[in-house]
Amino acid sequence: MQFLCKEYQDGNPRVRGLVTDTRIHLVPSLNPDGYELAHEAGSELGNWALGHWTEEGFDLFENFPDLASALWAAEERRLVPHQFPNHHIPIPEHYLSEDAAVSAAQGTGSGVRVAGGDTSCPVSASQVAVETRAVMAWMDKNPFVLGANLQGGEKLVSFPFDTARPSPPTAAAAPRPLDYEDERPELQETPDHAVFRWLAISYASAHLTMTETFRGGCHAPDVTEAMGIVQGAKWRPQAGSMNDFSYLHTNCLELSIYLGCDKFPHESELQQEWENNKESLLTFMEQIHRGIKGVVTDQQGEPIANATIVVGGINHNVRTASGGDYWRILNPGEYRVSARAEGYNPSVKTCHVLYDIGATQCNFVLSRSNWKRIREIMAMNRNRPIRRVVPGRPMTPREHMRLRMRL
Repeated sequence: MQFLCKEYQDGNPRVRGLVTDTRIHLVPSLNPDGYELAHEAGSELGNWALGHWTEEGFDLFENFPDLASALWAAEERRLVPHQFPNHHIPIPEHYLSEDAAVSAAQGTGSGVRVAGGDTSCPVSASQVAVETRAVMAWMDKNPFVLGANLQGGEKLVSFPFDTARPSPPTAAAAPRPLDYEDERPELQETPDHAVFRWLAISYASAHLTMTETFRGGCHAPDVTEAMGIVQGAKWRPQAGSMNDFSYLHTNCLELSIYLGCDKFPHESELQQEWENNKESLLTFMEQIHRGIKGVVTDQQGEPIANATIVVGGINHNVRTASGGDYWRILNPGEYRVSARAEGYNPSVKTCHVLYDIGATQCNFVLSRSNWKRIREIMAMNRNRPIRRVVPGRPMTPREHMRLRMRL
């Protein structure tokens, strides 16, 4: 924050452009209780677990509803997308109740944003953390597009899905017990897998040491294939992560950035840690301006909120904000994009995304549809075919009666 303010005041054109064109939200810590505990012990007496949990014992990163499992269950029943959405999946009602229980969890540190267990069968008695509720409300309030949560203890970038998809049972397999754990779950990629990899590489490649994996990982052999990036489910499978929730419940693409092996570096090391990550942070935030953006309006120029933006070939949609505006991060290429809204005819156009930073403007104007009125008339006729009236032929008494009922 100090860097952005100082460089902006000093006239740094890169920082001025970033601050002027981007709504940046900075959260010093999602877990202030844990940070205070770790700060009191200091880097010499602390350990990786100190400050990881909240005062009530929650790991905030894994305290969100598991929407991924709900989506996959709906896919297996062929309910997606007509009966179950592939985006903006609602939070289960039981999760938000006062006595909600979620998967047992292990906290997350600071976060920067640019503007979970089986949900049907809770498996522990732990409650939903107050911090988790606050973050979910914050996500719903702001139309975030790109986000990162900053953590420690490793040096890599992790991206969704964090949840491992259970392998489908065979017809001859015995029923699985309630405490069954799949030893060989499937590695399920998100529909935006290529975009997530681009975002992760943009951070790791600009970091001064993150791609120097020849030394191995912090606590184990390198898991990033010498790139400094890894899908969460491949590395540490965990249901109910903040990254998965953000992707499936909002428009935001969120990643986890592990800044270094030391979770609480000494004060004398902070300057070097800043230099290691400074260019990466700037480069990552600039990626929000890659892809397409625009406004969806009606023929009178009024914005249409909650319109759906569909990109051909990517089975994950986004919605417009209250002002009808939208942002969609995409890799360079040519895309067939459509805008759809209830009560309007869809509009389709081709949008080109270039390699240079700067989102392509793709606006949509939707015309009113007659389908709403047609459905009302069909419902009054009990969804039976409506007989066409032939001019010059007298109507039967039954046809007269049906006409009066419709009117």
